[in-house]
Amino acid sequence: MEHVLAIPSPLVNVTTYKANGLSNATMQSWCTFVGENNCYHVIFGSVNKNGHMYQTIKEKKCCVVNIPAQSVFMKCMDTIKNNHFDDDEIVKSGLTSIKANKVNAPMIKECMVNLECVFAWEHDLMEGGYSVVLCLKVVNVWMDENLFDENKKGRYGENGYLYNIHSPQNPVTGETFDTCIGTIKKESNYENL
Repeated sequence: MEHVLAIPSPLVNVTTYKANGLSNATMQSWCTFVGENNCYHVIFGSVNKNGHMYQTIKEKKCCVVNIPAQSVFMKCMDTIKNNHFDDDEIVKSGLTSIKANKVNAPMIKECMVNLECVFAWEHDLMEGGYSVVLCLKVVNVWMDENLFDENKKGRYGENGYLYNIHSPQNPVTGETFDTCIGTIKKESNYENL
């Protein structure tokens, strides 16, 4: 279903500190953002229990969800291959690591949005499976000032949020297409519909 439906989801880079104090950085998708009662949460629909992201969040109880713009996306992707225990995965990928303000985790300075988060809860995606649904509570936000103003850079279009379009597949022929990234283009206001 994932490939036949190919519903895009936001691309983020989740950062924590490893047990040795160096930065851990993990590209991740399959997430959503939701608020209720003056709280804002990041919910990851599928986090591998055997991965570094899950292990360090469970250990440290916090992380930063960094949202890259297209200009730094490939450097964020480099964190996938620069993921040895003795690597500072942010610095080795050509990015700048800065300490978060409210949680004990690094942020990627070049990302357009940084969400400082604490662990809220987890639930097995499927009983006996290898993935969990993970909920993080946002406790602080950093955002590029140019994003606040839609007349400047804005949050949408080629300079805005990036989405993972994961291996779309034709449901009739089975033909698959490459995974790619996409952006959102604003079309119209609700009152114009």
